[in-house]
Parts: sequence; C-alpha cells; structure tokens
Amino acid sequence: MRRLTPFVLLGATALVAPMLMTVQAPPARAFGTVNTLGQHAEHERITRAALACPSGAPSDGSCFEPRSLDQIAGRGGTFGAVGAPDTDEVLSPAAHCDNADYLAQAGYARTRDQATKELLACVARLQTRFAEGVTAAGSTLNADGTVAAREADLAKDCTFTLGVRGRNKCEAVEGFGRALHGVQDFYSHSNWTDKADPGHPVGKNNPPGLNLPAPSPLFALNSGQPPQASAVPDGLTTGCFSLVPLGCSSRVQHGDLNKDKGLVDAVTGATGSPGTARGRTGGNFDRAVQGAVADTRRQWADFRTALVTRYGKERGERAACVLTHDDPARTC
Repeated sequence: MRRLTPFVLLGATALVAPMLMTVQAPPARAFGTVNTLGQHAEHERITRAALACPSGAPSDGSCFEPRSLDQIAGRGGTFGAVGAPDTDEVLSPAAHCDNADYLAQAGYARTRDQATKELLACVARLQTRFAEGVTAAGSTLNADGTVAAREADLAKDCTFTLGVRGRNKCEAVEGFGRALHGVQDFYSHSNWTDKADPGHPVGKNNPPGLNLPAPSPLFALNSGQPPQASAVPDGLTTGCFSLVPLGCSSRVQHGDLNKDKGLVDAVTGATGSPGTARGRTGGNFDRAVQGAVADTRRQWADFRTALVTRYGKERGERAACVLTHDDPARTC
C-alpha cells in the first residue's frame, strides 16, 4: 500500500512496548496505544468493543474473529492497524484531526475558515486511507472469486509501518485501521460530543462543548468527498498540537481539550478513571469513547457496503468475509 510520508524509522513487525514508548513522545498525543505513560491502550480497547465477535462465535460479517481482530486492534506488544499512525504519522495533524482549532472570540488566532480547512484535510486523509483498504481488499480474491489463500494468511502478524508491503489482507486492514485511528481521535480531540466545565469561564482553556451525537455526519468516509464547509458547525474545534514551546499558547490547545486517557472495557466499552481534566468534566471521557465506538461500527458497515459497490455483491461479501475470518480459505 502506498504510504504518506513517515516520521520515524522503526523495526517492522510486532513492536515491543519499550520501543513504542520512544516513538510516541509526547505521550498525550491521542487515545492511547500502549499500557504505560498514563495510557491504557484506548485505541485497541475501543476497536475491540466495537468490532469483536462474541466469545466463541464465528463472524457473521459484522464482527472480527480473534486473530483477525488482533491485526486491526493490536494486542499486548503490538499497535495493530488502528495504532499505526502513532508510529509513523505522529506529527501529521491530518492523521489525528488536530489543529482545526477555533473560538468565536474577537482576535482569536484562527478564523473559522482556517479551522474548517484543517478539519476537511483530516476527513480527506481518512477517506484516502479508507479507499486504500477497499482497493487492497479486492486482491484477497483470485480472478475466479475464490480466496487467494496466501494473501489472506495470518500465520504471521501483519506489518503496518514504513510502507512495508504485506499480504493483501494486511494491506486492506491497514487502510481501514488507519482511517479508524483518525475517526476515533476526532471524538477525543474535538468538542463534538463534550461539554465545557461549568465552573470556569468559556475561553481557549475551556472551549464550549457541542454535546452532539455520534456518529458525526462529517466522517462519511465512503462518500469519497469531504463534506461541504457549510456542514461544519460554527463552534466546532479540535486542539492545537505543537512540539514547539509556546507554539499553541494563543490557541485552544490539545492539552486542554483532549479526552485521551482513561479505562475502557474492551468487551462492553464501559469507561472509568478518566485521566485528563476535560475527560473528567461532565462525563466527557465516556462521551468520547462511546462516540468512537459508535463511529467505528459505522465505518465497518460502510466499508462492507463499499466492497459490494466496488466489486459486486458476491465478490464484495466474500472480500469482507476474508477480512473478518481467521481461516477464510476454509470458511469463505
């Protein structure tokens, strides 16, 4: 799969936690991908809560069987496809829906149009990833529609960093997983679902919350086109993220708005122990997680639809079967 420009060079297979910690500085970049530095593998747990099949049950197409789920969600010692942007797209705002900050106050450093442009760049990036996944999924099948066994094999974990080409099932999962990462981050990094702290004045350190439902219509990734600028609510903001000291000092900052850290039950999606100030306000961490879970499910449903639209009913449904089943050469 063609990659966007990587940030760092890593070894390519399953990565152990000490290596991951070095890649992820600064630690509060997004929903977590490791169990350290105050993170609790939030991306993995959100993805599992959204897409795991019930224990012991085969996939009906709406959920992923265990080994296949490991590839998209990650497990102890690996990022999975959903965590891949935290390895080689760490400083890409569009991969995490950062820097679309705006506050309706006189003299604010960014206009509504500038903020909207950043947000739509994020949506466009995620649509590209989504489409890459759909394209790769078609090559998990032979020309006659049968499963291409070598392209669907999971005897070894997939590799999701640095543009290393893998089996087509891995390539499809990567495109979808990288898209999911940004979608999930949107709910943590924006004020779409959350509420401001009523005990403090509204401002750049306490931006207003929109308290809107999920999934957001802005992230219809299967549409192929970003939404119109007019569809972006006037009060929507994400946080400014910068490694430059004081680089975001006059703007709504990631550190003040994010709901990145807390405990997520990987089966039910229930939450606890929010780890950021915004996350502890008004149930905001839970709101962000539930929004991310709901949109993750929406994205997979839309991905399945996109496969049928692209390849026809029989071939599209079989491609989805390959992605969700652990032994697709036998079961699909």
